[in-house]
Amino acid sequence: MATWNIDPAHSSANFSIKHMMIAKVHGAFEKLSGTLQYDAANPAQASIEAVIEAASINTHEAQRDGHLKSADFFDVEKFPTLSFKSTKVDVDGHDLKVTGLLKIKDVSKEVVFAVEGPSAELKDPYGNIKIGVSATTKIKRKDFGLTWNAALEAGGVLVGDDVTITLDVQFAKKV
Repeated sequence: MATWNIDPAHSSANFSIKHMMIAKVHGAFEKLSGTLQYDAANPAQASIEAVIEAASINTHEAQRDGHLKSADFFDVEKFPTLSFKSTKVDVDGHDLKVTGLLKIKDVSKEVVFAVEGPSAELKDPYGNIKIGVSATTKIKRKDFGLTWNAALEAGGVLVGDDVTITLDVQFAKKV
């Protein structure tokens, strides 16, 4: 079983959520780290732990980012990180289903990521061995204590409840 570290320069943690019930707003957390224990010969024995810095949220709108960092949402002063720790890996052909505990603020809930990959091992121009994955899940933000909202004059609410999370991650083999 090899240890692989998230390569933050080549990885992203993205999300999307409906705004005003009409269109999706996209954002990302720009600072993530973590490790993967993985052996291609036995992928069901893999495990992953990852940490995201909550204050690194970026929706390309400074006022919205400030609101998301506030106590109305992520409360980054009190809860500086989001985390994930796998509890089970199921092999689905070449792909994986990774179950684990996602912690946002002080709430931990089980989620399942549908994972494309891991890719074959490749050597980068600097001699590092890399693999990559893409993982997706959908959560209900209210399940994690992210309950702030505002009613719209025409009916409905400002912020949807369903959040799609997409992770595109490169890992570097630890030597």
